[in-house]
Amino acid sequence: MSTVSAVISRQAVKHNFARIQSLAPNSKIIAILKANAYGHGLLEMAKTLPDCDAIGVARLEEALALRAGGIVKPILLLEGFFNPSDIPILVTNNLQTVVHSLEQVEQLEQASHLQGQLTVWLKIDTGMNRLGINVQQFELVTSRLQQIDLVAKPLNYMTHFACADELNNPFTSEQAQQFYQLVDGLGGELTLANSAGILAWPETQADWIRPGLLLYGCSPIIDRIGSDDGFIAAMTLSSSVIAVKKLSAGDKVGYGSSWIAAQDTTLAVIAIGYGDGYPRHAKDGTPVLINSKRYPIVGRVSMDMITVDLGPDNVSVQCGDKAIMWGQDLPVEEIAKYADTICYELILQLTSRVKIKFID
Repeated sequence: MSTVSAVISRQAVKHNFARIQSLAPNSKIIAILKANAYGHGLLEMAKTLPDCDAIGVARLEEALALRAGGIVKPILLLEGFFNPSDIPILVTNNLQTVVHSLEQVEQLEQASHLQGQLTVWLKIDTGMNRLGINVQQFELVTSRLQQIDLVAKPLNYMTHFACADELNNPFTSEQAQQFYQLVDGLGGELTLANSAGILAWPETQADWIRPGLLLYGCSPIIDRIGSDDGFIAAMTLSSSVIAVKKLSAGDKVGYGSSWIAAQDTTLAVIAIGYGDGYPRHAKDGTPVLINSKRYPIVGRVSMDMITVDLGPDNVSVQCGDKAIMWGQDLPVEEIAKYADTICYELILQLTSRVKIKFID
């Protein structure tokens, strides 16, 4: 009987990368592998994507783990450096950095004695109001960066979209227009499009694109799944049925007795719960796939178990049968809706007791 496992298909990831290339044939690709490659394994995914032009991570620790694992491709720190002491580490390890604040500019000025060249991507805030230099600061910041010998020239420029997953929201076009107007004629390379931008806003693809979620086969677009656009789910999360039991009409199930059987029926107990990262708030009716058939969760998700209703005439489900929580035949985007969350959270929150397996 198997434990809870998340099987990652390298072939699916490679297919998804090729699909992204076909959507943006004139753009170079920064493969976004932050947060342990969205739960898919940082170093393993870096090795699975030898054709990407660069890798994007959020934190210095992630970049250093890739370098220690033998990855020599350009690596971009999407949140930039946090402390002045990080700057020599960036130079030594040939890491690129986002600059998004005046404080970072000042720290680079103070580090101008360092030998070497540091590739900088200046992040412009076009309305996300998170990280980025605002429009009023742009000329001042670019002028100061141009005077720092340590900073490679020309500067590169980037922005980030707030609503690209909303196909009818004009704000993405407004952000792109503002960005293009601001950097027009300055040279350097540009990146705007995240996964949603790649799919829905092709005019934002520019010199570089930054696919994250799409690499793993999930859709960033509201009310869509990856397969709608030719992508394949890379992760299949599964466990095993550990008990099958009969219930009578009126029997209650789970903590709080929140579900009551309307008729005589049969339950399957599956060894997975929020202790493994399965969403605790998955509602009654959330589908689970057993022997290629969907069954609904009933009762609350527990730390180590869930229960599904097999119906009154179960003849096929037995102890030891494999139960799929999400994967190619049961989209994680669908499970996320039942849990009032997004697929990003589900694939990222698996805990250490889930066994990760990689297949070709």
